[in-house]
Amino acid sequence: MWLRHRDAEPSIDPSAYVAPSAVLSGDVRIGADSRVLHGAVLTADGGPVQVGASCVIMEQAVLRGTRPNPLIIGDHVLVGPHAYLTGCEIADEVFIATGAMVFNGARMGRASRVGLGGSVHIGTKVADEQNVPIGWVAVGDPAQVYPPGDAEPIMDGLRDQGGFLPYVFGVEDTGDRGELMRTTMSRYVKALGRHRDDTELRP
Repeated sequence: MWLRHRDAEPSIDPSAYVAPSAVLSGDVRIGADSRVLHGAVLTADGGPVQVGASCVIMEQAVLRGTRPNPLIIGDHVLVGPHAYLTGCEIADEVFIATGAMVFNGARMGRASRVGLGGSVHIGTKVADEQNVPIGWVAVGDPAQVYPPGDAEPIMDGLRDQGGFLPYVFGVEDTGDRGELMRTTMSRYVKALGRHRDDTELRP
């Protein structure tokens, strides 16, 4: 399904393939010879999604561009099934395994990789050819990599960025968790409500 969102619509290179069950919403650009497989969702929620040449976006992957952080993918990149990428930059020749996550403001350097279920957290800069092992979490600039049970340095890295919700949604953390969630969700619900005006396009 292709959708026009906020007066922008997908642009697909003629040599690319997008599966009929994939969803492309808004300012999504797919480069030459790239492949977007069944069930993948690429949505420009305020910022563009750009996929370079000779990439494969596998089944059920979710790629989201945001207002402060567009999602930019270089050439020769593989995004595995069920991976989640939002507002990040992926250089050329990167491997993102099944179920891996790369968050807002993060950057993965050329030929880097993140293993099964691994995470690259907000604002993190992964070096060229650096490996984030299976299930591990990369945090910081430059990225430090921790096992998932090593919560303290992971949380320290997030605090250095001001916290997840303030970083991603631009809300002030007053220390009241309930107020933080109310403010965040009010803002997010309003932004996503713009999809009510989307129109379906025929490829």
